[in-house]
Parts: sequence; structure tokens; C-alpha cells
Amino acid sequence: MEENKELSGRRISVIGAGVSGRALAELAAELGAEVFVSDKNEIAPEIVESFGEKNIKWEEGGNSERALEADEIIVSSGLSPDVPILAEAREKGIKITGELDFVSPYLNGIVIGVTGSNGKTTTTSMIGYYLEGMGYSVMAGGNIGNAVAKAANKFYDFIVLELSSFQLYWAKDFICDIGVVTNLAPDHIDWHGSYENYVAAKAKLLKCVAPGGAAIYQKRDEEALDIREDIKKFPLFWGEESPHVRGIYLDEGVKAAWINGGDCRMKNKLFFFENVKLLGKHNLENAAMALGAIALFNLGEVPEELIGSYVPPKHRCAFAGSVKGITFVDDSKGTNVAAAIAAMTSLSGPKVVILGGQGKGEDYAPLALAVKNYARAAVILGSEKKKIAAALDAAGAAGYKLAADMPEAVNAAYSLAEAGDTVLLSPACTSWDMYKSYNDRGEHFCAIAKEIIERENK
Repeated sequence: MEENKELSGRRISVIGAGVSGRALAELAAELGAEVFVSDKNEIAPEIVESFGEKNIKWEEGGNSERALEADEIIVSSGLSPDVPILAEAREKGIKITGELDFVSPYLNGIVIGVTGSNGKTTTTSMIGYYLEGMGYSVMAGGNIGNAVAKAANKFYDFIVLELSSFQLYWAKDFICDIGVVTNLAPDHIDWHGSYENYVAAKAKLLKCVAPGGAAIYQKRDEEALDIREDIKKFPLFWGEESPHVRGIYLDEGVKAAWINGGDCRMKNKLFFFENVKLLGKHNLENAAMALGAIALFNLGEVPEELIGSYVPPKHRCAFAGSVKGITFVDDSKGTNVAAAIAAMTSLSGPKVVILGGQGKGEDYAPLALAVKNYARAAVILGSEKKKIAAALDAAGAAGYKLAADMPEAVNAAYSLAEAGDTVLLSPACTSWDMYKSYNDRGEHFCAIAKEIIERENK
């Protein structure tokens, strides 16, 4: 990679040495900058080795004044503006640049940005999967898989990026061709300070869409997103397709999804519902947004067999087995109230839902109402179980149990379920009080479900 004249010899500090921080540091070094990485945690040995090979200096266990000996500070994914080292940098007048702004000038290809409270990983991976299946070169990354910086100075037909509210908070100069906002619901209130701040961060994606580009979003979120008039709006509706209103339509009558450019132009069928082999109505919305984004490039219809062959990322309303008419569904990725509600309302039939974990400062009243209306019973575990139980009591949602751990929770849920029911893990909380990640939590749930199935089949 050739050096960038503007960066050559420039002192850059990268705060954070995780997946995105490492990629940012290595990109800056390849562009000719003098790079220093500062992380409050211990840096993995393989990353230290890579830094040594690339002449990148580093520190771990805290952010010292050394990080401020810089012309510019690059913020890795997830870093809060309230971090003390950034407050000091602002006082000293040091330029602070977010991950997306730093990498954006080096992206070569059509850029599709995807964000939202729920469904963004599935939607991003769907877009990447379908485009690759149609023969295009694609980098799907961002908050999923590859760090954004991994796409720098490479050439792709499409770059599809899942973007978190943390990343978008810092975005000022990032540019994309299409912005997709899957939905808006309270999340990460502990990080942003308020729901309004969180929505403002998500809405930044559509402010980053190039003039003449397009925005795909839920119709109900249009006002909150405050979309510019110089980009094409494609709101998602449930209902019959209107020939004169631009948007993406999911029609339960004919069980198909359509995209319409407005004024009877560009009316295309996206898919029949039966082609999408995923559980829940919310996944039909994800598929409609993914295939709608692709349709905007006039690449031709995505083959039905390609749509049907898509396998979602793990722990997102994934089938985990069944026995004696009871189905186990793993939605460990349901780490906020809105996600858990979506899972409960999208899956058909009675549910016994497993809730709880480490909270994000959300109100559990809407969750309790969903349990009352859509679940036979609930089993609650984790550090939030008393708060969730109190919300269930207040809503009059009878029939819940408290559990000490996941084995107790899954077995209790199975004992409460009847033939035709679903035992649903959709915790509405993070996993960090009991597990390293939602992946570990989901894998444990699936392993316990498998044990129950094997026991019952003996």
C-alpha cells in the first residue's frame, strides 16, 4: 500500500486495540503515519506481535499521557466520548476522528450502510450473501466480521457495512450510497445517555448518504430519522402495494414483498414469503430491506433458490430442535426489550420465554405487556431478574419462575411448555453477567436443549 502524503510522518494515536482498533492502527501505519495504540485492557499477544512487525508502538492497562503526544486521535469502534483520554484530547485541541471517517476516503466500491436496533446483522449478511451469489465481489463487514479498515484500498463491487450507534456517533464525513435503518427501539441507553441521543446516532447514517442515494427504513420511523430531501425514500409498509407511493411493501394477502419507485415506475416483486426460510415476521422485514437495497441497482431479480438457501447468523431466532411437540428457538442475540418483543410477536403459537441477563437501563413495562399477551409463561435469570419480575407483577403477567442459571431456566421452561409451544430464549438483556458473549449464552442454551431432546427420546 502506498503512503498517503498527508499522513506520512503524522503522529496518530489509536484508542483501543480490539478488532477495529487493530485494523485502524495497521492501516494508518501502512499509509505512512507514526502510530501509537493505547488500550485500557491487556492487548492479546498475537496483536502485540503484529504491532511489532509493523513498527506500531503500544501501551496496555490504561490510557497514559503518551496517547496525547499526537497530531490526531483515531477512535476505535465502541469507544464512548466520555472516556477521560478523549476529554483531555479535546482540551488540548487534538483532532479526534471516528473509525468511519478515517477509513471512508480509502473505500473503493458501492457502499451500503446498515444500522438499526434489531435485525442489522441479518440484513447485512443477507445483502452480502445475495450479491455474492449473483457473482459480485463483496466485502461484508463493519460491526459484523471484518473491520471497516480491512476494506481500505481494495477494490470491490459492493462494500456492505453493519454499523452500530457507537460507530455512527463519531461519523461526520463518512459517505455511503444506500443507508438502511432496520428499525428504531430503545437500546444502549447506558452508553448514549438517552433514547433521543441513541436515535440521533442511528439517524446519522442517512445524513451520510450521498446526494441522489437512497434510504430504506420503517415507515413508522420516518419522522424520527429526519431524512434529507435530496435522497430517495423507500419506507417499508405492511399492506397492499400502492401504485403511486414509493416504498417496500409486505403484502400478507398475496404473501409477497414488492418494491415500488412511485408513479407506477420500478414496481418489482422481491420475493414470496415462502422463499424466506427464516422464523418470524421480523425476518421477512429484514429480507425485504436486503432485497430492496439490491433492487435499487437494477441487477435483475435475485433467484428464488438463492433467497431460500440463505442461512442466518447463529442465535437469531434459530431453530434449536424439537421434542414431543415442543420447539426450542435460540434468539440469544435478542439483547434488548424491542428484540425480545419482536421475537415473541413474530413467532406463531404459545411461547415460554426465557428472559434476563445484564440490563441496559431500559424500561421493562413493554416487555412485561408482551409476555402477558404472547407468552404462556416466562422464566427469568441473571442480574435483572428482580426488575423484570417486578415489571411482570405490575402488568399482571402471571406464571413466571426465577432461575439461578441457564440449565435450571431451560428445564423449567420445558416443564411449563405444552405440545405446540415454543421454548424461546430471547433475554432482552446482554449476557455479560453470566457469559462472555451472547454467542456463548446461545450455545449453552442449544446444548441444554439437545440434552433434553436426547433424554426425552430415550
